[in-house]
Amino acid sequence: MAPAVVSTVRIQAEDFDTAAEIVRLTAGRTDAGAVVTFTGLCRDESGTLSGLELEHYPGMAEAEIRRICIEAAARWPVTGLSVIHRHGLIRPGENIVLVVAVSAHRHAAFDAAGFVMDFLKSRAPFWKKEHRIDGDAGSWVDAKESDDTALARWDRANTP
Repeated sequence: MAPAVVSTVRIQAEDFDTAAEIVRLTAGRTDAGAVVTFTGLCRDESGTLSGLELEHYPGMAEAEIRRICIEAAARWPVTGLSVIHRHGLIRPGENIVLVVAVSAHRHAAFDAAGFVMDFLKSRAPFWKKEHRIDGDAGSWVDAKESDDTALARWDRANTP
């Protein structure tokens, strides 16, 4: 019998503690052989950005991220997945998103984390607005074609 997958999805304004999330997913588990984390940070865009405002559709964003985690757990033998995404005004250098994948083996953890992040970036309902140092409110950030292209590598024909 496969071990139960511990999965957490949180959308919050507050920062997160990566080490605490790893401990939460691995404490007392002897089946964890690999932990892969991805932390997305706010860039300063060559010194022009004062902050990035993130909005989301409450309820829908969490549901979509849970769906992505369920799909990842169906594809790879992970025992833990955690996704934390912040909202509100985030300053350059601050955390935006955390993905933690736990598995008995590294390949499954790497693949699951990459899959979750690629789908989160393209499919979860978040909107980003840039705030410029010069006081300009900036504009809403459009989705990038490269994000959609990244999804192609996860076509069922290309993954286990």
